[in-house]
Amino acid sequence: MIAAIGAVASNDMLGLDNWLPWDIPEELAYFERTVAGAALVVGRLTYESMDIVPVDTFVVTGQENYVLRSGCHRVASVEAGLRQALATGKPVFVIGGASVYAAAWPYCERFFLTRIDKPFDGDTRFPDSIPLDRWAVVADSQASYLERRSGEPVICRFLQYAQPDVKSLNAA
Repeated sequence: MIAAIGAVASNDMLGLDNWLPWDIPEELAYFERTVAGAALVVGRLTYESMDIVPVDTFVVTGQENYVLRSGCHRVASVEAGLRQALATGKPVFVIGGASVYAAAWPYCERFFLTRIDKPFDGDTRFPDSIPLDRWAVVADSQASYLERRSGEPVICRFLQYAQPDVKSLNAA
């Protein structure tokens, strides 16, 4: 299975300075639990923001001499990253950034998206090109957490979307 996972504020922001615009430890823990044991496909800037990078992380970059951490692999395209991640036999998760989500969504069977019920300042928006409004919601739960920077409670809605028409990587 190929899936994507991310979080987005109510104003469609998903990033600030190559990291998250909010500080909600429980939401980050949900992300880590969900992708545990999976092969990951990630853009270079998102990869560089990660403190811990698991083996079988496929980093999309055009920089041919880019040096990666042990167990990680450089790929020239999202499609190549998805193919190589699938070859590991593990579940595959696309974890961002925005341009990687935009390129990967046609191949994703699922999208795990946390919708945070508060606007945040940011510099990266969730891609408008991903038509989640046409995908079925197959799981929906929510919880209230404390956003640590503001000290205010926020509602996190954990949605899982299923795509009706997944594109084959063989056609790419």
